[in-house]
Amino acid sequence: MAWLLGPALVAGVAYLDPGNVASNMTAGARYGYLLVWVVVLGNAMAWLIQYLSAKLGVVTGQSLPEILGARLKNRWARRAYWLQAELVAMATDVAEVIGGAVALTLLFGIDLLWGGVITGCVSLALLMIQSVRGAKPFEFVIMGLLVIIAIGFAAGVFVGPPDASGVLEGLVPRFTDTGSVLLAASILGATIMPHAIYAHSALSRDRFARHRHEREHRVLHEGGVGVGRILRATRWDVTIALLIAGSVNLAILLLAAANLPGIAGTDSLEGAYLAIRDGLGAAVATAFAIGLLASGLASTSVGAYAGAEIMRGLLKVRLPLLARRLFTLIPALIILATQVEPTLALVVSQVVLSFGIPFALVPLVVLTAQRRTLGAYRNRVWTTAIGVVASIFIITLNVILLWLVASGA
Repeated sequence: MAWLLGPALVAGVAYLDPGNVASNMTAGARYGYLLVWVVVLGNAMAWLIQYLSAKLGVVTGQSLPEILGARLKNRWARRAYWLQAELVAMATDVAEVIGGAVALTLLFGIDLLWGGVITGCVSLALLMIQSVRGAKPFEFVIMGLLVIIAIGFAAGVFVGPPDASGVLEGLVPRFTDTGSVLLAASILGATIMPHAIYAHSALSRDRFARHRHEREHRVLHEGGVGVGRILRATRWDVTIALLIAGSVNLAILLLAAANLPGIAGTDSLEGAYLAIRDGLGAAVATAFAIGLLASGLASTSVGAYAGAEIMRGLLKVRLPLLARRLFTLIPALIILATQVEPTLALVVSQVVLSFGIPFALVPLVVLTAQRRTLGAYRNRVWTTAIGVVASIFIITLNVILLWLVASGA
């Protein structure tokens, strides 16, 4: 069954992008252990969401954007949906390219703009692997980067461990002010990534399409043994991927909560790096920067893959790989060129992603609950109920955020 694993680990890189690092690091530095519960809850919701996305791709042989492109008959509705999804993809690239650029600056002193260009070029090379060599080699490269990310971000927790009682207190859901709500929305936007929902269905489709077609009659008309086996493996795949991603995200917040509060400038990636270097040593700081670089390179490749799938599925348009890469890379380079504070841009981009979640999540829950779409593999009632509750929670959090910001609270 091991050969069936992989798509979730690739999609899971989206949960460890530089936006996650910025959001979790800022949350820990500003509020200590207060938002631990948001990371844990977000990861739990992400498990169900990513499994539903993968199931959709496995059973139907289509991605979520493809199905929506076929179901949305009104071309203006389809274009409007594409536009919001494309803005989400751009916000994703902003976070990932800026993170890679910051890492190159920390490690080698490279200018931020040139660091962004280098990050974009390397991500294009990684995408070429997927286009030329197929899904499996691409998965191996991304999983290698995932190992580097995990080591780089988690190392500091073992050198500067968190307070156990503080961690337990942080599991109690609560907010203190508008800033904590903003960061909670940012963490959720970084944890439950809309483009990861789109990408996972496509990754599963790409990996299992040939296998599914070869067994189509026996699988769908003679008991579903083949699809059932793939779905069992997918549950393991998602569990492993989210266990890794959740643990590393929690480690980032705990690292900041335990070692960075009260230190000036630690709500930025550069300031956090310097504080980690001064407090925990150069080796831990270098590991952090290397993890940030690997995070930017891996996640921007997955983000560009998702963006291409969004355009292909909804607009039936295939752009050349280079053109597609430039389409979402340019906004990130503009931000770097205008010298907007990188960490602020990262956190705001994650809030944008949080507002894009319902547009991916609600259709996913609806489609996977339909017999018309998944037949015998449609969601059980309790699965759909949990998906609805998760959707309502995320939408409510965003409404509260808007109200607090508008009222100046």
